[in-house]
Amino acid sequence: MPKQTHQYIFVALLSLMMLSACQKKPVPAPDVTFQLINGSKISLSERQGKPTLVVFWATTCMSCLKEIPHFIQLYQKYKAKGLEIIAVAMPYDRPDHVVEMQKAKSIPYPIALDIKADVVRAFGNVSITPNSFLISSNGIIIKHHIGLWDITELSNLIRTELNTKG
Repeated sequence: MPKQTHQYIFVALLSLMMLSACQKKPVPAPDVTFQLINGSKISLSERQGKPTLVVFWATTCMSCLKEIPHFIQLYQKYKAKGLEIIAVAMPYDRPDHVVEMQKAKSIPYPIALDIKADVVRAFGNVSITPNSFLISSNGIIIKHHIGLWDITELSNLIRTELNTKG
C-alpha cells in the first residue's frame, strides 16, 4: 500500500477512536434493513427487545476470517437467549465469494450483502474491517469496535445485556 493510504487509514482510525471516546450520550442504531444472502430481509427494528451484533467483514480480510469461529461459538451459546449476529459483507465483496465463504466456514448466523453500501453509510461510512457494533435490546449502540474482538470482553458484554450468567 502507498504511504499516503497508510496515513489516511491512521487518521481515519484516530478520528473514529476520538469520536467514540468523546461520545457521552447513547447513540441509537440506525433502522436499517439487511438483504440476506438467502434472499430474505431482516430489519433492526424487528430486533427490538433482543441484542444484536452487526459485523462488517470481507472475504479477503484475514482478521475477519479469524473471528468467524469465535462468532459461531457466541451465536451457538447465546442465540436461544436472544442474541442475533448479522454479518454484513462489504460492498466490494463479490456475492458469490460471500456465499462460498458462508458454506466453507459453515456460518450459521445471517449474512447480508450490501451491494449499494446503504448499510455501510447508515453505520457512519464503515471502511475498515472487521468493524462491529453491539446493539442493545432497546436499539442503542453499546459498543463500536474496530479490529479483532477480545472474545472474553465481547462475551461479557453480551451476557450483561442478556442478563444471564455463564
